[in-house]
Amino acid sequence: MAKILIIEDEAAIRRVLVKILSEENSKYEVFEAEDGLVGIEKIKVEDYDLVLCDIKMPKMDGVEVLEAIKKIKPEIPIVMISGHGDLDTAVNTMRLGAFDYISKPPDLNRLLNTVRNALDRKELVVENKMLKKKVSKNYEMIGESKAISDIKNIIEKVAATDARVLITGPNGTGKELVAHWIHQKSERSKGAMIEVNCAAIPGELIESELFGHVKGAFTSANKDRAGKFEAANGGTIFLDEIGDMSLSAQAKVLRALQENKIQRVGSDKDIKVDVRVIAATNKDLKKEIADNKFREDLYHRLAVILVKVPALNDRREDIPLLVEYFSKKISKEQGSPIKNFSDKAIKKLQQYDWTGNIRELRNVIERLIILGGEEISEEDVKLFATK
Repeated sequence: MAKILIIEDEAAIRRVLVKILSEENSKYEVFEAEDGLVGIEKIKVEDYDLVLCDIKMPKMDGVEVLEAIKKIKPEIPIVMISGHGDLDTAVNTMRLGAFDYISKPPDLNRLLNTVRNALDRKELVVENKMLKKKVSKNYEMIGESKAISDIKNIIEKVAATDARVLITGPNGTGKELVAHWIHQKSERSKGAMIEVNCAAIPGELIESELFGHVKGAFTSANKDRAGKFEAANGGTIFLDEIGDMSLSAQAKVLRALQENKIQRVGSDKDIKVDVRVIAATNKDLKKEIADNKFREDLYHRLAVILVKVPALNDRREDIPLLVEYFSKKISKEQGSPIKNFSDKAIKKLQQYDWTGNIRELRNVIERLIILGGEEISEEDVKLFATK
């Protein structure tokens, strides 16, 4: 049932609006406030789907009420109620975020159409917000172990902020999934997420890759080129395997984090960037710092939030869920029937030493689906899950 709040100082107008809305549509639950101050207090403690607000009121006029509501609960559509002399003000309230306005005395059809449209708009806004909070199936984190639940809880708290995050854990554990979850659940999800594998880029090229270069900066620099930080402006940059980054590049990343500015290689011109940085590594960065291979000041800049992704051996209770997920996904990719795994096959997989973590498990599942019987048995696991 949609909850509608009417903020109107004239009791006669309130009665008319309540009568129209209550009698015309039993799906509307209508509430009243005799002035703007009372209306705002109600909105602070209760969720409404729509507000009808008069413009000319004592204590606080409708424009002030509109601005206050937009700060408290910006998603609520607000329809302004205007007298003949308030039409210019009513139009101005549209610029301030009002959904629409209706004139006094209210026309029945106009009022009901406006209310329906405003409620439809509210539903669409809520739906879009929920969709934004959903993570693409390509980056699902499968598991119900305490370790995975703890990570999901951290992500829920961190995603809405711009706090930098350092993700640690062995190779193949899914550190990139954590990075994608954080990005997709954040307000930056409408911007790009740019991934950089620091270990895969030669040391002499990493600065150009990250910050771009100008023509003539080095032998093969035939034209100006933007770097990854510029590409990620307004979004997120994911620096994977940051422990393999050169000290020279680390110094420039540190400056970018401190000043929100970068310089292309070969240029002394500052470029402002608005980028959230998420980094990941399989190395012990504190040991790297002790060995003078990683900057301590950069570590502290990156590690505002630390997320440690556990090895698969430390979350064996998640293996049945992972097997089910990968078997469905792989069967769909191959266009083949989904194969079940016997309980003994699952138990055998849980006993293995998964040095390659999730990545290794996925490969084993694919091999078993291709080479195993109609139901994957313990014998299939012994034969084809080569260790």
